[in-house]
Amino acid sequence: MLALVGVFGTGIFLSSGGVLYRTGPAGMLIAYLVMCVVTGLNQIALAEVASLMPATSATVRHLEQFVDEAFGFAFGWISVWGSVMPGEISASAVIVSYWTDLNQAIWISIIIVVIVATNSYSVRFYGEVEFVFAMIKISLLVGLILLSLVITSGGGPNHETIGFRYWKNPGPFKEYLFKGDKGKFVAFWKTISSVVYSYGGLNFAPALAAEVKYPRRTIFRACKRVFFRISILMIVTVFFLTLIVSSGDKALASSAGNAKSSPFVIACKNAGIKVLPSIINAAVLTSAFSAANLSIVHGSRVLFALAVKHQAPRIFLKTNKRGIPWVGFIFVVLFMPLAYMNVSSSAANVFNWFQSLTSANLLVAWIFQSLNHISLMRAMKAQGFSRSQLPHSVSFAPAAAWISGILCVLFLLTGGFVNFIKGQFLISSLFSSYFIIPLTAGLYLFWKFYKGTRYLRPEEVNLAPLFEDVKNNPEPPYENVTGWRIFTLIWS
Repeated sequence: MLALVGVFGTGIFLSSGGVLYRTGPAGMLIAYLVMCVVTGLNQIALAEVASLMPATSATVRHLEQFVDEAFGFAFGWISVWGSVMPGEISASAVIVSYWTDLNQAIWISIIIVVIVATNSYSVRFYGEVEFVFAMIKISLLVGLILLSLVITSGGGPNHETIGFRYWKNPGPFKEYLFKGDKGKFVAFWKTISSVVYSYGGLNFAPALAAEVKYPRRTIFRACKRVFFRISILMIVTVFFLTLIVSSGDKALASSAGNAKSSPFVIACKNAGIKVLPSIINAAVLTSAFSAANLSIVHGSRVLFALAVKHQAPRIFLKTNKRGIPWVGFIFVVLFMPLAYMNVSSSAANVFNWFQSLTSANLLVAWIFQSLNHISLMRAMKAQGFSRSQLPHSVSFAPAAAWISGILCVLFLLTGGFVNFIKGQFLISSLFSSYFIIPLTAGLYLFWKFYKGTRYLRPEEVNLAPLFEDVKNNPEPPYENVTGWRIFTLIWS
């Protein structure tokens, strides 16, 4: 449920309109399908590694165990960098501006205070709050799917049947910068970064492995179920979105920096539905808030994990009596005021910068998660361990790691390709698309030379204790889900 909260934020509810406007309904659906496959393959690879070695701040620890300590250091601080970027807080203020013209600084301040309060007591309290938000979010998605079906079938107040009209006019694909098929492909590829942002948070489940009961079975099942739930809801939502809003609607391209450009709000207004846009925005606000909440939890846990490995100041090891790493929590909170950058005439641009920076961070994370699995497989082969000895496995996981890793590298390297087209260069766009590459390289080289770490050969990876722990500490199997409990599959 925490991963659901993290994924279904402003990416699908707010910025998806820009994707539709840029590439058209077919281009949008294909973009989301491609990213669904990439993240699904990556999720499978992550699930195998995390179930063998469940640990707080999973990918950081896995990189140290299977690849190189310097990579763990680099990714750990990249994760902190990603957590302190207040993109979802900025988005929350953008959503509130739908109802009022009051200065966004007021709403940003209120949101920051509520987030601090939610995270200050215990992880159980945070979990219960986010569970409620996740249920609201699932209800919103199901409601939007049904609403879309009603609107496209002519059940709105204006009784206008839409069907596949917008796929025919203005057409399934749109052009960008160039004419013909080249322009359609450029438009499609330009939207990849926004779609990546929409899938952010998908791989969060293993990060709290040390704080759950029976971590191996829990993490593996959570990774699988999260992927299927998110994929089904995301693709169905996107499909219906392409039916109810025209990709030529100028409101989708609004740069006013408020939620009036949300495609679902536009669809409701076009159908003559007056009250529902405010209800939708209220639910979307909880989505943005909870996604911002998740960043605080993730950032503080990563700082704790880095401090355990002496890769961050030892003060980040301090926790309160309920186990909250409060120093790391305060550190992340100190960066929240960056959201006040949104209080300007270019608020939409600020949100786009945060979105682009976050997308690049996500791609680096997925690349490292694929690298972990590839390194694990090489080490197992070199040391004589078979895949049947893994506590949980999926038959095609080795291929999944390679495919997702290669595609994520391609997406990262081409994320800012528009800047290399004549007349399209923007320093802000180039920075937000590629800053993560020199940052990662700099952090990696700093720790490598400072500590003298080395890339682990397959035979040097310490696998024996991990498989010994699996053997000595078996976890009980899940009980069969029968009767009324079948409904718990929605959230369990």
